[in-house]
Amino acid sequence: MTLPIEIVAKGLHRERQKAGISLAELARRAGIAKSTLSQLESGQGNPSLETLWALCVALDIPFAQLMEESSSKTQVIRFGEGVSIHSEIAHYRAVLLATCAPGSRRDLYILTVEPGEARCSKPHPIGSVEHIIMMQGSARVGLIEDPVELKAGDYICYPADQEHIFDALESGTRAILVSEQN
Repeated sequence: MTLPIEIVAKGLHRERQKAGISLAELARRAGIAKSTLSQLESGQGNPSLETLWALCVALDIPFAQLMEESSSKTQVIRFGEGVSIHSEIAHYRAVLLATCAPGSRRDLYILTVEPGEARCSKPHPIGSVEHIIMMQGSARVGLIEDPVELKAGDYICYPADQEHIFDALESGTRAILVSEQN
């Protein structure tokens, strides 16, 4: 999957408005044509990693902030899918899975889970979010009322301030857990 231009368009417009600068000024700061920036903000074009990076530098924002979509629901990204950004000058592809809000706490874990009793978690503090990347095996993961079956390489993000579950379906299931608290 390639970078959805709609996400870029919304992010550019939102961040330019926050900065209080014109199209012409942002284009000048980023070293790109005003017409190119205008096309990107209107949802047209196919920007390179280098163009997006220049815009982020000009806006003084982290790269991932440009791709943020506000969401308070479960998000699943299957292996091989997701917002993908390619370089013009190298064989390099980055897939953005998630961003972290400023001032957040982020803890990383590797989970090793066997089938049997599911791990049901009570709600964490309000605003908590969990990210799971399946490394090996499969599991049902997410909110208790609507878990999703994940396989190796899949990603899920869900609000951890609600009851949630991790239920291994195969022996030797492993995953990376990223726990975020604001």
